[in-house]
Amino acid sequence: MKSNPYKKKSCMITDGYDRAPARAMMKALGLTDEDIAKPMVGIANTWIETMPCNSHLRELAEHVKTGVRASGGTPIEFNTIAVSDGITMGTEGMKGSLVSREVVADSIELVARSHMFDAVIALSGCDKTIPGTVMALCRLNVPSLMLYGGSIAPGQFQGHDVTIQDVFEGVGKFAAGKMTEAELKDLEDHACPAAGACGGQFTANTMSTATEILGISPLGFNGIPALTKEKDEAAKKCGELVMALLKNHTTPKQIITKDSIENAICAIAMTGGSTNGVLHMLAIAHEMGIQLDIDDFDRLSAKTPLLADLKPAGRFVATDLYAAGGIALIAKRLLDAGLLHKDSITVTGKTIGGEAAKAKETKGQKVVYDLKNPLKSTGGLVILKGNLAPEGCVLKVAGEKRTEHTGPARVFDREEDAFKAVKDKKIKAGDVVVIRYEGPKGGPGMREMLGVTAALVGEGLGESVALLTDGRFSGATHGLMVGHVAPEAFVGGPIAAVRDGDTIVFDIPKRRLDVKISDEEMKQRLSAWSQPKPRYASGVMAKYAKLVSSAAKGAITN
Repeated sequence: MKSNPYKKKSCMITDGYDRAPARAMMKALGLTDEDIAKPMVGIANTWIETMPCNSHLRELAEHVKTGVRASGGTPIEFNTIAVSDGITMGTEGMKGSLVSREVVADSIELVARSHMFDAVIALSGCDKTIPGTVMALCRLNVPSLMLYGGSIAPGQFQGHDVTIQDVFEGVGKFAAGKMTEAELKDLEDHACPAAGACGGQFTANTMSTATEILGISPLGFNGIPALTKEKDEAAKKCGELVMALLKNHTTPKQIITKDSIENAICAIAMTGGSTNGVLHMLAIAHEMGIQLDIDDFDRLSAKTPLLADLKPAGRFVATDLYAAGGIALIAKRLLDAGLLHKDSITVTGKTIGGEAAKAKETKGQKVVYDLKNPLKSTGGLVILKGNLAPEGCVLKVAGEKRTEHTGPARVFDREEDAFKAVKDKKIKAGDVVVIRYEGPKGGPGMREMLGVTAALVGEGLGESVALLTDGRFSGATHGLMVGHVAPEAFVGGPIAAVRDGDTIVFDIPKRRLDVKISDEEMKQRLSAWSQPKPRYASGVMAKYAKLVSSAAKGAITN
């Protein structure tokens, strides 16, 4: 019996008399001889009950399977892990978030390689599952695509839309006496109405945007909100699309190129996206063997206008963007601005320029500004360097009016201590909060600091205080908040030498972050510094700390 020509990998598992034991076990799953004779398509699902972001993906996978079967393939679903940033925020558990990106990628790669799938569709939801799934597809380089489960609908509180960002800031307001306990409880009860990922242009929707423009997700599919009939239809079409990719021998190496990565970075900049986009795009480029430097983000952002009025700095959420014309409208703005490498191929088989040209803008929409009237003439991401960050650090400037800040350092060696200082009203206007030993190795895991940053905003200090850390920020963070300071404190980076009262200078036009001490003083302080004891001596966290690279290289682990 001649094997199906598209079973280029799975034939090694299923074909021949010597594979009878494997076929016997597959039949225990309910597969027939006819099913086994077809190409095997892995459905890499990040479904999990630990968060609303991914809790609906099991149902969505059924629609993907329908599309695969209708197009001549046999779908095989498998699962991986996920860690909720929002639920673990401000706790020791948050250290697992960035680590989970690597575990997602590793586990998908392991299952797909071991079971020799001919093609793969990955379903993502929360922040780290988006880059984690794409990193795995890069490594496998079989016909594949990624579908994001979609954004949550906004909640309703006191007659207006709210997101999880409002709840975090509500904690600060309550601590400052600006919100009652009953109001905070009411906000908590209504902020997250159902399944779907966080609604603002936080990390999940930032990476959803980036992966559509990158071409590894079909343009117009990721932005469809969760729990809609349209999302189910998109999932079915993805099943059909992956079979077309298989038949056309189209793989991620043909889709993810330096040009398509630059397209994605410009989309992040145009939408005021999360600083985490820097980490994740660096990691995806690394998986493809594409040279990408942290300075590329500043170069591309500097020529990209900020057009999307999205939370956390703006007024609208992802469902509003979808109603306005979706991520395709962002692609169209990039095309019209001459910023899109329009010949980059996408998983639809068409170019990103051709897809962008078909975008439909809703008449009267107010979410995406016109090129002639941008929110800002430059994009939302800035890379700073200086004697505090020789390898660089990342600042999101969407919605931030300050271009300079000079103030005394208030130094904390872990997030919990900084959060307590904010709650105890020990941070004053003009201060620079420094949180260190929270980097990739030192944390380990590079925790996000939304608890601290949101508390500062809730306290009314968002426009008068600055913050810097070798850790990360949530995509919901806004204000003069600098993250990813590299080298990190744990490896003896200059941030380890900062002392309470040192003068810290932020100079955004000059792209500088400095502490006002002499080079000699810096050398003396660092020579007297000794590395602290690792926080974990065994297990996954210790393993990660030993393997992980600088944030300036994407915090990759190989």
